[in-house]
Amino acid sequence: MARRRCTVIVGAGRLGSALAGRLSHAGRDVVVVDRAAPALAALPAEFSGFRVRGNAAEMQTLRRARLDEASWLFAVTDRDDLNLMVALAGGRLFGVPNVRVRVSDRVRQALYEALELRTVNPNDLAVDVLAAMADDAR
Repeated sequence: MARRRCTVIVGAGRLGSALAGRLSHAGRDVVVVDRAAPALAALPAEFSGFRVRGNAAEMQTLRRARLDEASWLFAVTDRDDLNLMVALAGGRLFGVPNVRVRVSDRVRQALYEALELRTVNPNDLAVDVLAAMADDAR
């Protein structure tokens, strides 16, 4: 088995792009997967990693993304169902030790967590920050 050293980000939207730029700038070996060539082309200037164009629901694409070498996997597309499939494949088939999943639907989030997946819900994070700001303004 290959030494686990890279970070794979599935989804090159706003969240995936910003994460790829930050981790790449910090010196991480980053691979970004997206099916849209324009999204991959628009990755930030600080991104110095690899781009893989393809459908992340296909095992061949995940293999090309070096998921078998990944120490981290971030499934951050705008599709909760795709993020779940990628996260399960990464953790259970490729043995990625650190998997994080973006999920927008709270019902799905509870299901994903029941599958022992670590989730991040951007809506909940925004609500927490905004509510804290309102509380601080009192």
